[in-house]
Amino acid sequence: MSDTFTLNADFSQRVLIRPEDYQWVSAPASGVSRMMLDRIGEEKARATTIVRFAPNASFPAHEHCGGEEFLVLDGVFSDEIADYPKGSYVRNPIGTSHTPRIGAEGATILVKLQQFAAEDQAQFSVDTQTAQWRPGLVEGLSVLPLHEHGTESVALVRWAPNTQFNPHKHWGGEEIFVLEGTFYDEHGSYPAGSWLRSPHLSQHTPFTREDGALIYVKVGHLPS
Repeated sequence: MSDTFTLNADFSQRVLIRPEDYQWVSAPASGVSRMMLDRIGEEKARATTIVRFAPNASFPAHEHCGGEEFLVLDGVFSDEIADYPKGSYVRNPIGTSHTPRIGAEGATILVKLQQFAAEDQAQFSVDTQTAQWRPGLVEGLSVLPLHEHGTESVALVRWAPNTQFNPHKHWGGEEIFVLEGTFYDEHGSYPAGSWLRSPHLSQHTPFTREDGALIYVKVGHLPS
């Protein structure tokens, strides 16, 4: 029997997790809890996770054996490199390391581990609160590109209320985390805190209603 832990590990399947589905589990480090979204492996895993740090929590020094990408959802996440307030997007490629520490207000992050291509060696952070946004493909959309490598593309997309996007197909899949408002398509509605992963060649026609939406979106990174 394999000792590898798997959760939502079949990338050919659509997966949806809404906030009411969250099940927080304690991490080995004190004051740290996790909501696992997908995972292949034990403590060192290929994983997508929401991690919640209590005020003044710390996490052991560690190396990113497969890379680390995270978006600060709340509070301030800090390490020996910088302080990252809410809205910060950070990429730490394979072979980098750091020692996280958290201040008095705590922090929550969306983090993806062990999902870097070996040649993707850009290490950087983006303050999405001050970065310059671009017009999207249709009226009512604004886009903040965060990273591109090979077929993979990462961005924040702001949807004005009552915006309708074109029907489209996801080559290499699509992954969405709803940060604000409510995101919709013909399959359902996704309030803030929802995580949606759609497989290679899936398709939909997304839109918003009166409250609009802000989403993190990654495309072109799932098996084809």
